[in-house]
Amino acid sequence: MIRINLLAVERAVGRKKASAGVTAAQRVTISAALVILSTLVGIGWWFWSLRTESLQLDEDIKRAEVEAQQLRSVLAQVQRFEAERARLQQRVTLIEQLRKGQTGPVHILDEVSRALPERLWLVSMSQRGVEFTVEGRTTSLTGVSDFVANLEASQWFKRPVEILDSQVDQSPAGDMVRFTIRATSSNPEAPPPAPVAGRGAPPAR
Repeated sequence: MIRINLLAVERAVGRKKASAGVTAAQRVTISAALVILSTLVGIGWWFWSLRTESLQLDEDIKRAEVEAQQLRSVLAQVQRFEAERARLQQRVTLIEQLRKGQTGPVHILDEVSRALPERLWLVSMSQRGVEFTVEGRTTSLTGVSDFVANLEASQWFKRPVEILDSQVDQSPAGDMVRFTIRATSSNPEAPPPAPVAGRGAPPAR
């Protein structure tokens, strides 16, 4: 007679089912834990990257503010330098204008002194615009003529030089000629005037 222990078979099948059920639950738990862990790791890495980027942006903003402050300081210095340069340029221009204005009378006086013949001296000299009136004394009328001719030969006076008055005073010491002349100054160092537009142009046909 053959005996089959069905109870032992049922127990073995039950053990296999039980072991299979535990393994599936563990797999689900492990999978869920891995998903949660990967999610936490991803969130942590994302938060860390945002934190790092925020710190970097803060550093960039601070650096940009420092650079902007330095640029503002440099710009203020440049503006001060430009203002100082403009003031110096104005002073230089004024000095040049004064120098040019002073060269005229200096040259006039120099030319007058060079034009003086012997035995002739000046009593007074006045200026009104470009006209000069000169009063003087000499021992002869020839001296007056020579003085006028010398002034007309100078580039600093226009021709003609007029003799406004001449009188001869007789005295035991000799004749004395009193004279007054008028001369118009001309600056040969001045730039030529700009040509007037249209002047000298051929007529349109």
